[in-house]
Amino acid sequence: MDRAAVFDVDGTLVDTNHLHVVTWWEAFRQAGHDVPMHAVHRAVGLGSADLIAHLLGDGRDKDRDGELSTAHKALYGQYFDRLPALPKAGELLRRLHRDGWAVVLATSASGAELGALRRAVDADDAIAGTASAEDVQEGKPAPEPVEHALELAGVPASRAVFVGDTVWDMRAGSKAGVRCVGVLCGGIPRADLEGAGAEAVYADPAELLERLDGSPLARAS
Repeated sequence: MDRAAVFDVDGTLVDTNHLHVVTWWEAFRQAGHDVPMHAVHRAVGLGSADLIAHLLGDGRDKDRDGELSTAHKALYGQYFDRLPALPKAGELLRRLHRDGWAVVLATSASGAELGALRRAVDADDAIAGTASAEDVQEGKPAPEPVEHALELAGVPASRAVFVGDTVWDMRAGSKAGVRCVGVLCGGIPRADLEGAGAEAVYADPAELLERLDGSPLARAS
Protein backbone atom coordinates (compact mmCIF):
# COMPACT_ATOMS: atom_id res chain seq x y z
CA MET A 1 0.00 0.00 0.00
CA ASP A 2 1.47 3.34 -1.04
CA ARG A 3 -1.06 5.68 0.54
CA ALA A 4 -2.27 6.18 4.09
CA ALA A 5 -5.58 7.22 5.60
CA VAL A 6 -4.81 8.38 9.14
CA PHE A 7 -7.72 8.72 11.56
CA ASP A 8 -8.19 10.35 14.93
CA VAL A 9 -10.53 8.20 17.06
CA ASP A 10 -12.35 10.14 19.81
CA GLY A 11 -15.08 12.24 18.22
CA THR A 12 -14.08 11.07 14.74
CA LEU A 13 -14.84 7.35 14.77
CA VAL A 14 -16.37 6.97 18.25
CA ASP A 15 -18.95 9.31 19.81
CA THR A 16 -17.01 10.07 22.99
CA ASN A 17 -16.25 13.79 23.07
CA HIS A 18 -19.12 14.74 25.34
CA LEU A 19 -18.32 11.84 27.66
CA HIS A 20 -14.84 13.33 27.94
CA VAL A 21 -16.33 16.76 28.62
CA VAL A 22 -18.50 15.51 31.49
CA THR A 23 -15.81 13.30 33.05
CA TRP A 24 -13.10 15.96 32.82
CA TRP A 25 -15.53 18.54 34.23
CA GLU A 26 -16.26 16.22 37.16
CA ALA A 27 -12.56 15.51 37.73
CA PHE A 28 -11.87 19.25 37.85
CA ARG A 29 -14.87 19.84 40.14
CA GLN A 30 -13.72 17.17 42.58
CA ALA A 31 -10.32 18.87 42.74
CA GLY A 32 -11.90 22.26 43.45
CA HIS A 33 -11.62 23.78 39.97
CA ASP A 34 -14.56 25.53 38.31
CA VAL A 35 -13.96 24.89 34.60
CA PRO A 36 -16.89 25.57 32.24
CA MET A 37 -17.96 22.64 30.10
CA HIS A 38 -17.68 24.67 26.90
CA ALA A 39 -14.02 25.29 27.69
CA VAL A 40 -13.44 21.60 28.34
CA HIS A 41 -15.11 20.76 25.03
CA ARG A 42 -12.73 23.01 23.12
CA ALA A 43 -9.77 21.29 24.78
CA VAL A 44 -10.86 17.71 24.05
CA GLY A 45 -8.39 16.14 21.66
CA LEU A 46 -5.34 17.26 23.60
CA GLY A 47 -3.47 14.70 25.65
CA SER A 48 -4.26 14.72 29.38
CA ALA A 49 -1.23 16.75 30.45
CA ASP A 50 -1.73 19.32 27.71
CA LEU A 51 -5.46 19.55 28.37
CA ILE A 52 -4.89 20.27 32.06
CA ALA A 53 -2.24 22.88 31.27
CA HIS A 54 -4.46 24.48 28.62
CA LEU A 55 -7.44 24.79 30.98
CA LEU A 56 -5.73 25.61 34.29
CA GLY A 57 -2.67 27.53 33.10
CA ASP A 58 0.84 27.75 34.46
CA GLY A 59 -0.28 29.03 37.87
CA ARG A 60 -1.86 25.72 38.87
CA ASP A 61 -0.37 23.27 41.37
CA LYS A 62 1.33 21.02 38.80
CA ASP A 63 1.92 18.36 41.45
CA ARG A 64 -1.81 17.62 41.30
CA ASP A 65 -1.94 17.05 37.53
CA GLY A 66 -1.55 13.33 38.03
CA GLU A 67 -4.53 13.23 40.39
CA LEU A 68 -6.68 15.01 37.84
CA SER A 69 -5.67 12.66 35.07
CA THR A 70 -6.28 9.62 37.26
CA ALA A 71 -9.71 10.91 38.28
CA HIS A 72 -10.68 11.46 34.66
CA LYS A 73 -9.52 7.98 33.68
CA ALA A 74 -11.55 6.41 36.47
CA LEU A 75 -14.69 8.38 35.60
CA TYR A 76 -14.39 7.81 31.87
CA GLY A 77 -13.51 4.15 32.36
CA GLN A 78 -17.04 3.49 33.57
CA TYR A 79 -18.17 3.78 29.94
CA PHE A 80 -15.62 1.45 28.33
CA ASP A 81 -18.11 -1.36 27.77
CA ARG A 82 -20.63 0.85 25.92
CA LEU A 83 -18.71 3.41 23.87
CA PRO A 84 -20.77 4.09 20.72
CA ALA A 85 -19.14 4.05 17.30
CA LEU A 86 -20.25 6.85 15.01
CA PRO A 87 -22.43 5.86 12.02
CA LYS A 88 -20.56 3.80 9.38
CA ALA A 89 -17.16 4.32 11.10
CA GLY A 90 -16.06 0.70 10.76
CA GLU A 91 -17.53 0.44 7.27
CA LEU A 92 -15.53 3.50 6.18
CA LEU A 93 -12.26 2.00 7.41
CA ARG A 94 -12.97 -1.32 5.72
CA ARG A 95 -13.87 0.41 2.45
CA LEU A 96 -10.59 2.33 2.46
CA HIS A 97 -8.66 -0.84 3.27
CA ARG A 98 -10.30 -2.61 0.32
CA ASP A 99 -9.45 0.37 -1.88
CA GLY A 100 -5.76 -0.06 -1.08
CA TRP A 101 -5.24 2.42 1.75
CA ALA A 102 -3.10 1.71 4.80
CA VAL A 103 -5.49 2.73 7.58
CA VAL A 104 -3.68 3.96 10.69
CA LEU A 105 -5.06 5.47 13.90
CA ALA A 106 -3.45 8.52 15.53
CA THR A 107 -4.91 9.04 18.98
CA SER A 108 -4.09 10.45 22.41
CA ALA A 109 -5.71 7.35 23.91
CA SER A 110 -3.67 4.36 25.05
CA GLY A 111 -3.92 1.14 27.03
CA ALA A 112 -7.38 -0.01 28.12
CA GLU A 113 -8.99 3.15 26.73
CA LEU A 114 -7.58 2.53 23.26
CA GLY A 115 -8.70 -1.08 23.46
CA ALA A 116 -12.26 0.01 24.28
CA LEU A 117 -12.27 2.45 21.37
CA ARG A 118 -11.05 -0.19 18.92
CA ARG A 119 -13.72 -2.61 20.13
CA ALA A 120 -16.35 0.07 19.52
CA VAL A 121 -15.17 0.71 15.96
CA ASP A 122 -14.97 -3.06 15.35
CA ALA A 123 -12.74 -2.82 12.28
CA ASP A 124 -9.41 -4.28 13.43
CA ASP A 125 -9.23 -6.25 10.19
CA ALA A 126 -8.83 -2.95 8.33
CA ILE A 127 -6.40 -1.17 10.70
CA ALA A 128 -2.72 -1.46 9.81
CA GLY A 129 -1.37 0.26 12.93
CA THR A 130 -1.94 2.70 15.76
CA ALA A 131 0.09 5.72 16.86
CA SER A 132 -1.02 6.11 20.48
CA ALA A 133 -0.08 8.43 23.31
CA GLU A 134 2.50 5.87 24.45
CA ASP A 135 4.37 6.10 21.15
CA VAL A 136 5.13 9.83 21.04
CA GLN A 137 6.69 12.48 23.25
CA GLU A 138 4.42 15.31 22.10
CA GLY A 139 0.72 14.93 21.35
CA LYS A 140 -1.47 16.95 19.05
CA PRO A 141 -1.33 19.75 17.94
CA ALA A 142 2.33 18.76 17.50
CA PRO A 143 2.77 16.77 14.28
CA GLU A 144 4.47 13.81 15.97
CA PRO A 145 1.36 11.54 16.23
CA VAL A 146 0.62 11.96 12.52
CA GLU A 147 4.28 11.60 11.57
CA HIS A 148 4.51 8.38 13.57
CA ALA A 149 1.38 7.08 11.85
CA LEU A 150 3.01 7.74 8.48
CA GLU A 151 6.12 5.85 9.63
CA LEU A 152 3.95 2.88 10.57
CA ALA A 153 2.32 2.97 7.14
CA GLY A 154 5.61 3.54 5.33
CA VAL A 155 4.03 6.35 3.34
CA PRO A 156 5.22 9.95 2.73
CA ALA A 157 3.06 12.88 3.77
CA SER A 158 2.30 13.64 0.13
CA ARG A 159 0.44 10.30 -0.11
CA ALA A 160 -1.60 10.65 3.08
CA VAL A 161 -4.84 12.16 4.34
CA PHE A 162 -5.65 12.77 8.01
CA VAL A 163 -9.26 12.73 9.23
CA GLY A 164 -10.13 14.34 12.58
CA ASP A 165 -12.74 16.32 14.46
CA THR A 166 -10.82 19.03 16.36
CA VAL A 167 -8.66 22.03 15.58
CA TRP A 168 -5.82 20.13 17.31
CA ASP A 169 -6.17 17.38 14.69
CA MET A 170 -6.16 19.82 11.80
CA ARG A 171 -3.12 21.65 13.15
CA ALA A 172 -1.21 18.42 13.73
CA GLY A 173 -2.00 17.17 10.24
CA SER A 174 -1.10 20.48 8.62
CA LYS A 175 2.23 20.60 10.45
CA ALA A 176 2.93 17.05 9.32
CA GLY A 177 2.32 18.10 5.72
CA VAL A 178 -0.70 15.87 5.04
CA ARG A 179 -4.07 16.85 3.58
CA CYS A 180 -6.67 17.25 6.32
CA VAL A 181 -10.34 16.31 6.38
CA GLY A 182 -12.61 17.43 9.20
CA VAL A 183 -15.79 15.89 10.60
CA LEU A 184 -18.41 17.78 12.58
CA CYS A 185 -19.49 14.90 14.84
CA GLY A 186 -17.07 16.01 17.56
CA GLY A 187 -19.01 19.25 17.97
CA ILE A 188 -16.45 21.74 16.61
CA PRO A 189 -17.80 24.25 14.05
CA ARG A 190 -16.96 23.93 10.37
CA ALA A 191 -15.33 27.37 10.27
CA ASP A 192 -12.95 26.45 13.09
CA LEU A 193 -11.90 23.23 11.36
CA GLU A 194 -11.38 25.00 8.04
CA GLY A 195 -9.44 27.77 9.75
CA ALA A 196 -7.13 25.18 11.31
CA GLY A 197 -6.39 23.50 7.97
CA ALA A 198 -9.29 21.27 6.91
CA GLU A 199 -9.47 20.97 3.13
CA ALA A 200 -12.98 19.50 3.32
CA VAL A 201 -15.48 18.95 6.13
CA TYR A 202 -18.18 16.27 6.45
CA ALA A 203 -20.89 15.64 9.01
CA ASP A 204 -19.56 12.27 10.17
CA PRO A 205 -17.97 9.04 8.89
CA ALA A 206 -21.24 8.07 7.20
CA GLU A 207 -21.29 11.20 5.05
CA LEU A 208 -17.60 10.85 4.24
CA LEU A 209 -18.22 7.27 3.12
CA GLU A 210 -21.21 8.32 1.03
CA ARG A 211 -19.24 11.11 -0.64
CA LEU A 212 -15.89 9.32 -0.73
CA ASP A 213 -15.51 9.47 -4.51
CA GLY A 214 -15.53 13.27 -4.44
CA SER A 215 -13.45 13.68 -1.29
CA PRO A 216 -9.73 14.39 -0.78
CA LEU A 217 -9.39 10.64 -0.19
CA ALA A 218 -10.41 10.07 -3.80
CA ARG A 219 -8.21 12.88 -5.10
CA ALA A 220 -5.20 11.40 -3.31
CA SER A 221 -5.71 8.09 -5.09
